Amino acid sequence: MEARAIQFGVRQSARKMRLVIDLIRGRAVPEADAILRFSKKRAARQIHKVLKSAVANAQQAAQRQNAPFDADTLRVSYAVVNEGQTLKRFTAAAMGRGTPILKRTSHVEIHVAGAAAPMAPAPAAKPAEAKAESKAKPRAKKAPAAKAKKKAPAKKKKASE
Repeated sequence: MEARAIQFGVRQSARKMRLVIDLIRGRAVPEADAILRFSKKRAARQIHKVLKSAVANAQQAAQRQNAPFDADTLRVSYAVVNEGQTLKRFTAAAMGRGTPILKRTSHVEIHVAGAAAPMAPAPAAKPAEAKAESKAKPRAKKAPAAKAKKKAPAKKKKASE
């Protein structure tokens, strides 16, 4: 079961909101909910609303399909914050000029998906078998490349000196 929720035009910059969204990406929904509820960042409140909406959308999809639903098994499979429209305003500056103010907005998108059925771990090889395999295939060391230049024999000193 997968569901998504998007909120457009959140009045906060995407850069600030990404700090919070990175905390919940890939986590279980109850854990992400707790992180957002106790975060001191202003962005956490908006992201929390989107997360609750995504969970509600998943619940509605499960009801339509007449499938069992448990919100505790959901995970945040995809969470991203993109830049939205920038509102451009001007404020007064010295000597009659105007300086621009950029009021940035962002779009929050969160997908939640039901946890897949846990796969049984592959049986681990016994230590004796692992040693036997390593002995059966020893690695051959490569011989160092032959040196292209041979050293010239040292000149002998003359006996007359």
